[in-house]
Amino acid sequence: MSGRIGLGLDAHRLETGVPLMLGTVHIAHPAGLAGHSDGDVVAHALCDALLSAIGDQDIGVIFPGTPEWAGVTGERMLQVVMDRVRAAGYSVANAHAVVVCEAPKLAPHRQAIQKALSAIVGAPVTVHATTTDGMGPTGRGEGIACQAVALVERDD
Repeated sequence: MSGRIGLGLDAHRLETGVPLMLGTVHIAHPAGLAGHSDGDVVAHALCDALLSAIGDQDIGVIFPGTPEWAGVTGERMLQVVMDRVRAAGYSVANAHAVVVCEAPKLAPHRQAIQKALSAIVGAPVTVHATTTDGMGPTGRGEGIACQAVALVERDD
Protein backbone atom coordinates (compact mmCIF):
# COMPACT_ATOMS: atom_id res chain seq x y z
CA MET A 1 0.00 0.00 0.00
CA SER A 2 0.99 3.57 -0.61
CA GLY A 3 0.45 6.03 2.24
CA ARG A 4 0.04 9.79 1.99
CA ILE A 5 -0.21 12.36 4.74
CA GLY A 6 -2.16 15.62 4.73
CA LEU A 7 -2.32 18.67 6.97
CA GLY A 8 -5.25 20.99 7.62
CA LEU A 9 -5.70 24.20 9.59
CA ASP A 10 -8.77 26.27 10.39
CA ALA A 11 -9.73 29.13 12.70
CA HIS A 12 -12.96 31.05 13.29
CA ARG A 13 -13.88 33.90 15.58
CA LEU A 14 -16.32 33.38 18.42
CA GLU A 15 -19.69 35.12 18.24
CA THR A 16 -22.29 35.35 21.00
CA GLY A 17 -25.59 33.63 20.29
CA VAL A 18 -24.19 31.17 17.76
CA PRO A 19 -24.24 27.42 18.60
CA LEU A 20 -20.77 25.97 19.20
CA MET A 21 -20.00 22.90 17.10
CA LEU A 22 -16.66 21.14 17.50
CA GLY A 23 -15.97 17.87 15.76
CA THR A 24 -19.67 17.64 14.79
CA VAL A 25 -20.68 17.74 18.48
CA HIS A 26 -22.75 20.58 19.96
CA ILE A 27 -21.05 22.01 23.03
CA ALA A 28 -22.87 24.25 25.49
CA HIS A 29 -21.03 27.59 25.47
CA PRO A 30 -22.15 31.23 25.41
CA ALA A 31 -20.55 31.76 22.00
CA GLY A 32 -20.13 29.72 18.85
CA LEU A 33 -17.94 29.95 15.78
CA ALA A 34 -19.00 32.44 13.15
CA GLY A 35 -18.76 31.55 9.49
CA HIS A 36 -20.56 30.83 6.26
CA SER A 37 -21.01 27.27 7.57
CA ASP A 38 -21.46 26.07 11.15
CA GLY A 39 -17.85 27.16 11.80
CA ASP A 40 -16.77 23.72 13.07
CA VAL A 41 -12.99 24.24 13.02
CA VAL A 42 -12.28 20.61 13.92
CA ALA A 43 -14.31 19.22 11.03
CA HIS A 44 -12.92 21.88 8.67
CA ALA A 45 -9.28 21.21 9.57
CA LEU A 46 -9.89 17.47 9.23
CA CYS A 47 -11.52 18.02 5.82
CA ASP A 48 -8.49 19.94 4.59
CA ALA A 49 -6.10 17.33 6.00
CA LEU A 50 -7.95 14.58 4.13
CA LEU A 51 -8.18 16.59 0.93
CA SER A 52 -4.48 17.46 0.99
CA ALA A 53 -3.58 13.81 1.65
CA ILE A 54 -5.31 12.75 -1.58
CA GLY A 55 -3.95 15.71 -3.55
CA ASP A 56 -7.35 17.36 -3.96
CA GLN A 57 -8.35 21.03 -3.74
CA ASP A 58 -9.01 22.75 -0.39
CA ILE A 59 -12.36 23.24 1.32
CA GLY A 60 -12.59 26.84 0.11
CA VAL A 61 -12.78 25.57 -3.45
CA ILE A 62 -15.02 22.57 -2.74
CA PHE A 63 -17.35 24.47 -0.37
CA PRO A 64 -17.36 28.06 -1.71
CA GLY A 65 -19.17 30.87 0.08
CA THR A 66 -22.24 30.49 -2.13
CA PRO A 67 -25.89 30.12 -1.08
CA GLU A 68 -25.73 26.39 -1.90
CA TRP A 69 -23.31 25.83 1.01
CA ALA A 70 -24.67 28.45 3.45
CA GLY A 71 -24.98 26.95 6.92
CA VAL A 72 -23.51 23.59 5.88
CA THR A 73 -22.55 21.44 8.85
CA GLY A 74 -19.10 20.07 9.50
CA GLU A 75 -20.67 16.60 9.45
CA ARG A 76 -21.99 17.12 5.91
CA MET A 77 -18.65 18.55 4.78
CA LEU A 78 -16.82 15.49 6.12
CA GLN A 79 -19.27 13.18 4.37
CA VAL A 80 -18.65 14.95 1.04
CA VAL A 81 -14.89 14.85 1.60
CA MET A 82 -15.00 11.13 2.47
CA ASP A 83 -16.87 10.50 -0.80
CA ARG A 84 -13.96 12.22 -2.57
CA VAL A 85 -11.38 10.21 -0.60
CA ARG A 86 -13.04 6.95 -1.61
CA ALA A 87 -13.52 8.09 -5.23
CA ALA A 88 -9.79 8.85 -5.41
CA GLY A 89 -9.04 5.26 -4.39
CA TYR A 90 -7.97 5.87 -0.79
CA SER A 91 -9.09 4.93 2.69
CA VAL A 92 -8.16 6.66 5.91
CA ALA A 93 -5.66 4.92 8.18
CA ASN A 94 -6.01 7.44 11.02
CA ALA A 95 -6.29 11.16 11.74
CA HIS A 96 -5.52 13.50 14.61
CA ALA A 97 -6.65 17.03 15.49
CA VAL A 98 -5.32 19.57 17.98
CA VAL A 99 -7.83 22.22 19.08
CA VAL A 100 -6.43 25.55 20.31
CA CYS A 101 -8.68 27.44 22.72
CA GLU A 102 -8.88 28.78 26.23
CA ALA A 103 -12.54 27.79 26.63
CA PRO A 104 -14.51 25.64 26.61
CA LYS A 105 -12.51 22.83 28.12
CA LEU A 106 -12.63 19.90 25.69
CA ALA A 107 -11.85 17.04 28.09
CA PRO A 108 -15.54 16.40 28.92
CA HIS A 109 -16.36 16.25 25.18
CA ARG A 110 -13.28 14.49 23.80
CA GLN A 111 -14.73 10.96 23.65
CA ALA A 112 -17.96 12.12 21.96
CA ILE A 113 -15.99 14.13 19.38
CA GLN A 114 -13.59 11.25 18.66
CA LYS A 115 -16.47 8.78 18.34
CA ALA A 116 -18.45 11.05 15.99
CA LEU A 117 -15.48 11.85 13.75
CA SER A 118 -14.25 8.24 13.66
CA ALA A 119 -17.71 7.07 12.57
CA ILE A 120 -17.78 9.50 9.64
CA VAL A 121 -14.17 8.90 8.57
CA GLY A 122 -14.29 5.14 9.09
CA ALA A 123 -10.97 5.12 10.94
CA PRO A 124 -9.59 6.23 14.31
CA VAL A 125 -9.64 9.99 14.83
CA THR A 126 -8.03 11.32 18.00
CA VAL A 127 -8.40 14.83 19.40
CA HIS A 128 -6.18 16.79 21.77
CA ALA A 129 -6.56 20.32 23.08
CA THR A 130 -4.13 23.02 24.07
CA THR A 131 -4.11 26.69 24.98
CA THR A 132 -1.83 29.55 24.03
CA ASP A 133 -1.58 30.73 27.65
CA GLY A 134 -3.43 33.94 26.93
CA MET A 135 -1.43 34.88 23.83
CA GLY A 136 -3.05 35.91 20.55
CA PRO A 137 -6.69 35.72 19.45
CA THR A 138 -7.26 32.20 20.79
CA GLY A 139 -5.60 33.13 24.06
CA ARG A 140 -7.81 36.19 24.45
CA GLY A 141 -10.89 34.04 23.79
CA GLU A 142 -11.67 35.74 20.47
CA GLY A 143 -11.73 32.49 18.51
CA ILE A 144 -10.84 28.83 18.26
CA ALA A 145 -8.32 27.21 15.93
CA CYS A 146 -7.58 23.62 14.98
CA GLN A 147 -4.79 21.82 13.17
CA ALA A 148 -5.33 18.30 11.83
CA VAL A 149 -3.28 15.60 10.16
CA ALA A 150 -4.53 12.56 8.27
CA LEU A 151 -2.88 9.45 6.90
CA VAL A 152 -4.53 7.81 3.91
CA GLU A 153 -3.63 4.58 2.14
CA ARG A 154 -4.18 3.64 -1.48
CA ASP A 155 -6.78 0.90 -1.81
CA ASP A 156 -5.34 -2.01 -3.76
